[in-house]
Amino acid sequence: MRRLFLSSAISALVLASGVTASAEVMTVPGPQGQLEGEAIIVPGASAGVVIVPGSGPIDRDGNSPMGLRSDSYRLLAEALASAGLSTLRIDKRGFFGSKDAIVDPEDVTIANYAADLDLWQRAFAERIGTNCVWIAGHSEGGLVALAAAAKGATPCGLILLAAPGRRVSTLMREQFRNNPANAPYLAEIDRIISGLEQGERTDVGTMSAVLQPLFRQGLQRYMVDLFSYDPVALAKGLSLPVLIVQGDRDVQVAVEDAGLLARSMPHARVVQLPGVTHMLKADVPDAPFATYQDPTLPLAPGIVPAIMEVVQAHTMR
Repeated sequence: MRRLFLSSAISALVLASGVTASAEVMTVPGPQGQLEGEAIIVPGASAGVVIVPGSGPIDRDGNSPMGLRSDSYRLLAEALASAGLSTLRIDKRGFFGSKDAIVDPEDVTIANYAADLDLWQRAFAERIGTNCVWIAGHSEGGLVALAAAAKGATPCGLILLAAPGRRVSTLMREQFRNNPANAPYLAEIDRIISGLEQGERTDVGTMSAVLQPLFRQGLQRYMVDLFSYDPVALAKGLSLPVLIVQGDRDVQVAVEDAGLLARSMPHARVVQLPGVTHMLKADVPDAPFATYQDPTLPLAPGIVPAIMEVVQAHTMR
C-alpha cells in the first residue's frame, strides 16, 4: 500500500500525563501541492482524532489573521493527547501550511474539503497504526465532517463541535440580524443571500461598500456551493457513533442546531455546555470577544471528558 504521508520537523513533547509523545508535521497530496497538518503521536494510543477547522482562513491552531487568536484547536489537541489520544490538526487547502495545494483558496467546495479529509483520515490511521480515527469538526468543519461521512469516509466516529444544524445561509442571516449595527443593510443582505441560495451571484459593484468585502466574487462562488448543503440531510442515515457538543453562549451556532442534528441522528450523544462560547471556552462576563482573542483562556472543562467518554466507548481495539 502506498504511504499517504510524509513527515518532518519531528520533536518530543512531554504531556501532562507524563507520557513523551512526538509532535510532527504530516503532509498528504493536494490537487496542486501538498496539504499539511501537525500531529501529536501518543505511543500506544488505541485511537486518534483529526481536528477540522471552521470557515475562512483559520489555521490548525484555531487562529486567523482576521483577528482570531484563540488557540482552541491546539489546546484541544494537546488536551486529548494528554488523555491518551493521538491527534492531527490540519490546514485547509490554500491556507497556511497547505497554501501551495491550490492557487485560489476560494476556488473550493465542501466536496473538495470532504475529499481532503477522507485522505487525511486514512493517512493518519496508517501513521498511528489503528483503524480507529475520529473526525472532530468545529463549526463549518462539522459540516465538512458530515459531508465526508455521507460520501463514504469511514472514521471511527464523528465529534461535532458547535456544528451547524441549519443551512449556513440561515445562520448568516441570523448573525447579521443579531448585530444592531447591520440594521441599515439587512434588506440588501437578504437579497444577496437569497440570490446565492438560488445559485445567482450579485455584482459586487452594486453593493454597499461595507458589504463588498463580505461578498466578494470569490466568496460568492464558494457560498453558492456552501449554501446548498443541509446538515440534517447529510446526517440522516449515518449510523457511526456521533458526539454533538454545543455551548449555550455561542453567538454563531445555536443550541437549536445541536437539537436538529440530534433529532436526525437519534443514536448521537449530545453534550450541552452552559456558559460556553463558539470558541469552546467559558464566556468572560462583560468581555464578549475575550474567548476569540485571548489564547491563554483554557478550554471549557467539560469538552475533553465528553470526547474521551464517547471515544473509549466505541474504540476499535
